[in-house]
Amino acid sequence: LAGEGLQHNDGHSHVLASVVPNLRAYDPAFAYETAVIVRDGIERMFGAGGEDCFYYLTLYNENIVMPPSPDGVDEGIVRGLYRFVEPPGAGRPDASILASGSAMAAALGARSLLAERFGVEVEVWSATSWKALRDDALDTTRWNRLHPDRAVRQPYVTECLAGIDGPVVAVSDFMVSVADQIARWVPRPFTALGTDGYGFSDTREALRRHFEVDAEHIAVAVLAESARSGRIGPEVAREAIVALGIDPDAPTPRLA
Repeated sequence: LAGEGLQHNDGHSHVLASVVPNLRAYDPAFAYETAVIVRDGIERMFGAGGEDCFYYLTLYNENIVMPPSPDGVDEGIVRGLYRFVEPPGAGRPDASILASGSAMAAALGARSLLAERFGVEVEVWSATSWKALRDDALDTTRWNRLHPDRAVRQPYVTECLAGIDGPVVAVSDFMVSVADQIARWVPRPFTALGTDGYGFSDTREALRRHFEVDAEHIAVAVLAESARSGRIGPEVAREAIVALGIDPDAPTPRLA
């Protein structure tokens, strides 16, 4: 277990985890997700199969409200992705936000912001394991390569995000490369946000603003990608940047 706040060390661990085949790395956002993952670990490692694997869980010391578990999400939690909330209007979403761990609060804030101020309806997915999604996609890609005479299989992440034309914004409190692991298998315009750069000691709100992973920057990422794909006018995204107090000419936090 890694107990972290907004910190880069754990982001490095999640990057390194990608090269360890039998390591199952998770970044749960909620208590019920952690419970499902721990139960899955007990069953895999100590059950009848005795699978040769081990788990890396990131837990946080932030005070957030823990919601009850939605129905039927256990499989998605273990596999790395499930839809946490539908668009506010319960209609067809204009975009999707994927968030893991402590970034979920900012993702939900961006969802509300987009609906209330810009009329953009967004669904939010909980990405409990970027690594699990990548591992499944690699295995599926290999199977397709070795079975050219069979019907093509789709990676789990591709299946989840198929059927909607809007952009996907993926966010974590780790480095961009963690969420970016799944980019090639996302069948829609894709943007990954993360906390690349040097560490600072400040409030988490200030740090998320500095690293451009707060609700406002997530909302702008959705609007900017929607503008590029022609779903909204570019002036909407430009005006949102101003309205949300974002400096488009600020130094990149990766080098600041």
